[in-house]
Amino acid sequence: MVLVDVQGDFTVWKKGSLGVAGSDRAYVRRVKAALYDLKKKGLDIYATQDWHPKNHLSFFTNHPGKKPFEVIKLHGQDQVLWPPHCVQCTENAEILVDKSLFKLVVQKGMLMDWDSYSGFYVGGGTKTILESALKKEGVDKLLMFGIATDYCVKSTAVDGAKLGFEVTVVTDLCRGVDPKTSDKAIQDMPAAGVRVVESLDEVRIR
Repeated sequence: MVLVDVQGDFTVWKKGSLGVAGSDRAYVRRVKAALYDLKKKGLDIYATQDWHPKNHLSFFTNHPGKKPFEVIKLHGQDQVLWPPHCVQCTENAEILVDKSLFKLVVQKGMLMDWDSYSGFYVGGGTKTILESALKKEGVDKLLMFGIATDYCVKSTAVDGAKLGFEVTVVTDLCRGVDPKTSDKAIQDMPAAGVRVVESLDEVRIR
């Protein structure tokens, strides 16, 4: 089980700089309840955490004259310029779930000049420890949900499938940046080998 980026800056509950629609206190409570239930059923829970330096090049504030959500070219690829978020060691970079639930917290996005939406990559093609940690434990199936559907959830799920894991994303426990791109992500993930379900009721645990 992988919980993706349920951090203060991505929630409206904590008035985050990138709080996404529907990420209120009730949503976080539902996530917590689901995790406690999955833990009781014997699943190991891993979490990803956006963990940016304050001078990260995905922040519009580090590009004079640019505005939030403008798109630039960075390393030959489109890069959305985000409001500063999940800056290392700040309150709203913290995961909003009891960390005792997690077998491992995997940080990403630490490289100043590379963005990374996927929990499997720090940035620039450099892997996090997530893949090796999962394979060391003999994990081959991943249940996944969190924030944001259209960015970090999708990227983590698709990369997981590419790396040989059987990935299932639970959409009613996800929240996205934009309804259109979130719907597209949900439509696109199956073509990348990711199973998409609406609720945990559709998932057979172990």
